[in-house]
Amino acid sequence: MSRIRKEQSYAVGNDHFSDIELEETFSSKSSCSESNSLSSIVNTLTGSKQQLNEDMELILGSENTRDKRRIIGAKSKLTQVRTLLYTQGTPDKRDSRYDANSQCELLRYLRSKCVMRDQMDYVTFNTPKLEGKADKKNQKRCCCWFWRRCCRERELRSRTIVIGQHSPEKFPANVIRNQKYNFITFLPLVLFQQFKFFLNLYFLVMATSQFIPDIRIGYLYTYWGPLSFVLTVTIFREAVDDFRRHQRDKEVNSQRYRRLVRGRDSELVPSSKLRVGDLVVVEKDQRVPADLVLLRTTERSGACFVRTDQLDGETDWKLRLAVPATQKLDSDSQLFDIKAALFVEKPQRDIHSFIGTFTRHDGYGSEDSLDVENTLWANCVVASGVALGVVVYTGSETRSVMNNSQPRSKVGLLDMEINQLTKVLFVAVLGLAIIMMCLKGFSGPWYRYMFRFVLLFSYIIPISLRVNLDMGKAFYSWSMQRDKEIAGTVVRSTTIPEELGRISYLLSDKTGTLTQNEMVFKKLHLGTVSFSTETFDEVSSHLTTAFTQQAQAESVGPSPTHKVRRSEVTRVLEAVKALALCHNVTPVYEEQELEESHSPGSGSMESQTEADQHYWQQKQESCVYQASSPDEVALVRWTEEVGLPLVRRDLVNMQLRTPSGQVLSFTILQIFPFTSETKRMGIILKEDQSGEIIFYLKGADVVMSGIVQYNDWLEEECGNMAREGLRTLVVAKKSLTEEQYLEFETRYNAARMSVSDRVAQVAAVVESLEREMELLCVTGVEDRLQDRVRPTLELLRNAGIKIWMLTGDKLETATCIAKSSRLVSRTQGLHVFKAVVTRTDAHLELNTFRKKQDCALVISGDSLEVCLQYYQHEFLELACGCPAVVCCRCSPTQKAEVVRLIQRHTGKRTAAVGDGGNDVSMIQAADAGIGIAGREGHQASLAADFSIPQFSHLARLLLVHGRRSYKRSASLSQFVIHRGLIITTMQAVFSSVFYFSSVALYQGFLMVGYATVYTMFPVFSLVLDKDVSGKIALTYPELYKELSKGRSLSFKTFLMWVLISIYQGGVIMYGALVLFEDEFIHIVAISFTSLILTELIMVALTVRTWHIIMVMAELFSLALYILSLVVLKDYFDAEFIQTTDFLWKVLIITLVSCLPLYILKFLRKKFSPPSYSKLS
Repeated sequence: MSRIRKEQSYAVGNDHFSDIELEETFSSKSSCSESNSLSSIVNTLTGSKQQLNEDMELILGSENTRDKRRIIGAKSKLTQVRTLLYTQGTPDKRDSRYDANSQCELLRYLRSKCVMRDQMDYVTFNTPKLEGKADKKNQKRCCCWFWRRCCRERELRSRTIVIGQHSPEKFPANVIRNQKYNFITFLPLVLFQQFKFFLNLYFLVMATSQFIPDIRIGYLYTYWGPLSFVLTVTIFREAVDDFRRHQRDKEVNSQRYRRLVRGRDSELVPSSKLRVGDLVVVEKDQRVPADLVLLRTTERSGACFVRTDQLDGETDWKLRLAVPATQKLDSDSQLFDIKAALFVEKPQRDIHSFIGTFTRHDGYGSEDSLDVENTLWANCVVASGVALGVVVYTGSETRSVMNNSQPRSKVGLLDMEINQLTKVLFVAVLGLAIIMMCLKGFSGPWYRYMFRFVLLFSYIIPISLRVNLDMGKAFYSWSMQRDKEIAGTVVRSTTIPEELGRISYLLSDKTGTLTQNEMVFKKLHLGTVSFSTETFDEVSSHLTTAFTQQAQAESVGPSPTHKVRRSEVTRVLEAVKALALCHNVTPVYEEQELEESHSPGSGSMESQTEADQHYWQQKQESCVYQASSPDEVALVRWTEEVGLPLVRRDLVNMQLRTPSGQVLSFTILQIFPFTSETKRMGIILKEDQSGEIIFYLKGADVVMSGIVQYNDWLEEECGNMAREGLRTLVVAKKSLTEEQYLEFETRYNAARMSVSDRVAQVAAVVESLEREMELLCVTGVEDRLQDRVRPTLELLRNAGIKIWMLTGDKLETATCIAKSSRLVSRTQGLHVFKAVVTRTDAHLELNTFRKKQDCALVISGDSLEVCLQYYQHEFLELACGCPAVVCCRCSPTQKAEVVRLIQRHTGKRTAAVGDGGNDVSMIQAADAGIGIAGREGHQASLAADFSIPQFSHLARLLLVHGRRSYKRSASLSQFVIHRGLIITTMQAVFSSVFYFSSVALYQGFLMVGYATVYTMFPVFSLVLDKDVSGKIALTYPELYKELSKGRSLSFKTFLMWVLISIYQGGVIMYGALVLFEDEFIHIVAISFTSLILTELIMVALTVRTWHIIMVMAELFSLALYILSLVVLKDYFDAEFIQTTDFLWKVLIITLVSCLPLYILKFLRKKFSPPSYSKLS
């Protein structure tokens, strides 16, 4: 199918390049190397430079200012294009995953840099065009617009946004929509969802047939009454659920934000009214309403921290930077005065990348490139200060929405099994009708008799089945919400409670689900001495001693008896100072600016007055640490606790305060941030007083062991801390001379300016400094788990549920939590899947993993994608056989895809649990989605089928309520089917005895009352039944394993109930025919009374745990029937039912139909009891 797209034209000098021409340029060079392709593009574009210069000489003499502006602008753009091709054609240091798609990425980037005719008219950079060409392009543009308008398919494309103006293009409304229906589609879609089930469609056909007089066998209300009731209940339930979703969406969409308006004060508008191009102010702790490019912040440096846990699951705060050109402005109102525009790439799912440019077209003429550091994605939360941004993507085009899958209408496995059974029953109905017609003979209007027999036997598929199941589901949901032991549970989807009893795979998020997002410093090890929580006061004492000794005159030597003591004190000082300096933490106070009258001295170690000390104490109490890693915040908080707090930091300076109140000032020379590739971060500082230059480095033990000097304790102590579930960091330092640093700085800056292989060159220069460093200490930080996580995971594992942890966090963090939470037991091995990028790598690593047994798997999202691309079946076969799997660095889309792959590969039921917005897709894809309402917000909770306050409630939700829901629904559905089978059997016997007549045995109210008034309450009371108590279900989680096999409702149990129904129906009907005297009405009285008593007794035999309501339901139904014998004189002979003949005949028939079944049940319980009965 041909792809219709808009052809855009780019002007470089006097030449025009269309999308097609540029793509042909790339495709023609596709077989060449990357460098050759780039060179070809440069030559093609810059070939017009000579012509451009000639045109320029001619036009500069013209008085036509517009033409001058065109040529000057074209030349400027040509230079940018040429520079762009050489600088962007190589891997960028922000994205090391540069692959074969680089040419396509360059093409898109090139388009964003060139001048687009239809989007840059306001700068008048366009060159003259031929009118004929313009007309053709306008016609093509109109055709494309008409096509898109008719097909209603919006094409995602890049866009130019003018600061202070709304874009003329139409973009999606900025609304969050979780509704399944709208006003028009509600009724058609709900009816379609109902009648796509064979059961409901069958009832619709049967009820509709009663409008035909020739085949009508009873009253219309006997068919349409139950069907209308079922549809009404379903429509009402769906309407209520969707209305609640609408109300939740409305609450989010109505959150108000401050929008800047040209020429007047700002205005408060709901988030749903925001449009592309709006300037929006986002306050601290406020949700970002749309995808923004950050223009200004309240911080002078333009820095801003955001929490992205709702987007990617990472608790690390992310640093975002405002566009430098707008941050330098004196006020927000000046944004409307500058002539500036942004060009941004088309909307995409990748939350870790962004390409755009910011250009000023006033006198400054500056241009800044934009990347992900300049963005605020929707559903992030501003963690510090106030941010001002321009809206670039709204609604369905935001990153968060594009990573969420559309909610699907979930159907429980039990409902599908029942749907299959109804098809079998329908075949039985047709079989019975054909048999009756064969015995009757195909004479006369046989098709009419045939359909009447189908209607007579249609009770074999009782319509009350759907009513009872829906009411049962509502009761299960109510029970879950009323359970005090899991108080706060909310059931948002009442259609699938039985799914909780069939779970085989549980896929869990980590951040906020298994953990509390709280890092606590637990241990400091210096090699010969270790400090833990109980001995941290000794560290404080050592620091006080160390700074006191430094304050003494150097001429006073220490006593020899204190030599060892002083050595330990010095080592503690160096370790704590390194932890207080080597990080990217920024302290933020309630008052951003320190008061000048109480400003502390700026010297390196200046004495503070008493007023200053009081001032610092007050400021420290209101201090909040901001960082991109919670581990670093934990380290800095600990240094504050032991007496060396961080009091001030900006982009170039850092200050610490000693226990005596002195201030240590440092100048930040270089920072090497942490990356998943290097697994370490470093910082080079210069102490202001002494002038000493120190390089501090900290990172994972696997990389630091090869950097530090030889030692014999690092590996052992890191292993000990890891076994305790602590996250370890190794800290080292290296002193540099002035000459060494200057030489390093020269090489480092040269590497950063390189246009080829920049990342590798920079890494090589830094690594040259990371040699023979002095090992200072090893730290252990604990990521606090949620309450009772370990016993909950143990219960679920013993219940036969395989647990997968899908997280967007780093591999090291995910592995540590898997160990500390006992997701991976102590006896199990742990295989960390190596990073693979090719098919061969994946093949070799899979072969390596295949040789390991009883081993948990840890794999990154990138490696997972490669394995699924080439070896999907083999990987899933191995992974599903693992006792536990940890997938780290997973995007929201990957999480959902993993759920769907497990469902397709295993056919088992899955549950997904999470608490953040990045878990919504996974929750919606799972058979049972469970959301946790926590500190990360309520987005996952609102989108889930079940909402719980904490992870530990999951055990009771699955093992107790899931078990009861499935067991009760299975028992209820089979009993309702039995109720229809037994009366169908009686109808078949009656018709065969009376010459295969198509006359109903029971008519009118008896048929309606049989399934409603007389037996509904006892049968429905089965929803109160329970095979084991909640305590036993939690004590012996192994009982849950049987549920996944589906033995409570299977073809075996179904066949057993069919045989019971045939036996009882035959006994009751033949007994009534044998024992009745001479009146047909006596047959009805004897058989119907025996039928009602048999049903009540069968309910009693089925119940495993009696409840007072069950007893009342039995007695109430019996009383109603006795009352009916007196009231319904048209159906019963009042004189006959008062005789002893009626009584003993009914008792004999009932005894013969029920006594054998009771005996069989007693013998089975005695000699082959079920597993649960042994524990009761």
